[in-house]
Amino acid sequence: MKTSHFSFDLPEELIAQFPSDKRGESRLLKLDRKSGELSHHMISDITGLIPEDTLIVFNNSKVRKARLMARSETGGLVEFLLLRPLPDESGFAFEWLAMVSKAKKQRPGKKYSFPAGMEGQIIKIADGGRVVRFSSPVDDDWLDVHGHIPLPPYIKREDEFSDAERYQTIFSENPGSIAAPTAGLHFTKDILASIEAKGIDTVFISLHVGRGTFLPVRTENILDHKMHSEDYEISATTAGKINQAAADGKKILAVGTTSVRTLESEAVRTGGKRVEEGIRSTDIFIYPGYEFKLVNHMLTNFHTPESSLLMLVSAFAGKQTIDKAYREAIEQRYRFYSYGDAMLIL
Repeated sequence: MKTSHFSFDLPEELIAQFPSDKRGESRLLKLDRKSGELSHHMISDITGLIPEDTLIVFNNSKVRKARLMARSETGGLVEFLLLRPLPDESGFAFEWLAMVSKAKKQRPGKKYSFPAGMEGQIIKIADGGRVVRFSSPVDDDWLDVHGHIPLPPYIKREDEFSDAERYQTIFSENPGSIAAPTAGLHFTKDILASIEAKGIDTVFISLHVGRGTFLPVRTENILDHKMHSEDYEISATTAGKINQAAADGKKILAVGTTSVRTLESEAVRTGGKRVEEGIRSTDIFIYPGYEFKLVNHMLTNFHTPESSLLMLVSAFAGKQTIDKAYREAIEQRYRFYSYGDAMLIL
């Protein structure tokens, strides 16, 4: 199967540049993956659409303000996206793995001036990025003050004050992502309360969204694509509830492709319909032909052409069915990507 099979034309004006005026007011396309039937709703309708005998799995990873602007020694402006800390034996993170703008020019030995008098130097090239050593430890508290929300590249504007709140789920808890688990952005306290009132149980996992999220698959044959690894964590309580739900025959609804990848990674690792508590990493690549082991339903945003995320939802609902749903979404002027509308696949 070729990557080009997952291409489609999207009018630029349908790429959401801002979130909805109010959280929870986005549109929702419901897809019955067995019949292919489509129906149009609002996110506020979601509780009534979810079967009662369902366990919902959310990703509570928190987006870091991981985007930093710096000046090089020659005065040029350079953008850094901090991917992950590389703490020393004492636990302090003087060093971070980062992606850097104008990467070919940013070589080991080059020094930079960051906000608040922080200095930094590239010390080596590693893992497809640059290792930066700072003059003082950089942690999430420092980034909250001096960093920027790392909006995806298809949002053609600088981050604003409101993005610090809107590009974060209301249940975000564990810092580590460089992009939001966007399906979770739609949920409000009222929607969560209505889900609880209906007797639907919910649990939280943490998968820290990495740099591969927005990258298109660049190989002609999708089987040649290699996913970037992402870290995830499952608590003992969450593992117990997921395993009990699977044993009882309950349906599991994964909110977002990050939750899907976590659950299916565990099912593959354990060789069955179960997960285990712990901190691990995954580079699972789900594409058509994959047989899902734990996930029965999915809530997801609309994804970019030729992306691994589009391949994942095509594996879940069938490529022709997803193609039909995307054509309908475009015709009906749904908003696409991170700040866009959502699709509920049952």
